Amino acid sequence: MTKRIVEGIEVETSSGNVFADLGLQGAEKLKIKSGLVIEITRAVRKLGLTQEEASRRMGIPQPKISALLRGDFTNLSERKLMDCLNRLGYDIEIKVKPTTEPVGHLTLAVA
Repeated sequence: MTKRIVEGIEVETSSGNVFADLGLQGAEKLKIKSGLVIEITRAVRKLGLTQEEASRRMGIPQPKISALLRGDFTNLSERKLMDCLNRLGYDIEIKVKPTTEPVGHLTLAVA
């Protein structure tokens, strides 16, 4: 991240992953999970579902839906979040490709 001064205030440019910028462990996974949660929230709103309806459809207890829609996804795996999107009528594709770096990266692309 680079730092610069804007109107007398030091500004640091983001890496593109707020979780990494905050120094959190598992930043790539957290970014993926947060992106999936954003899509779930959009889907629930688009479909006009109540939390109870979303709960039945996604197979998750209503209190967990409430927490999820407030951004608390700590107790849900990436796999479970993808399953939720499937149950809301969304397809998920996983693309695997070689990288030029020694260790690859996780990325979420939304169509």
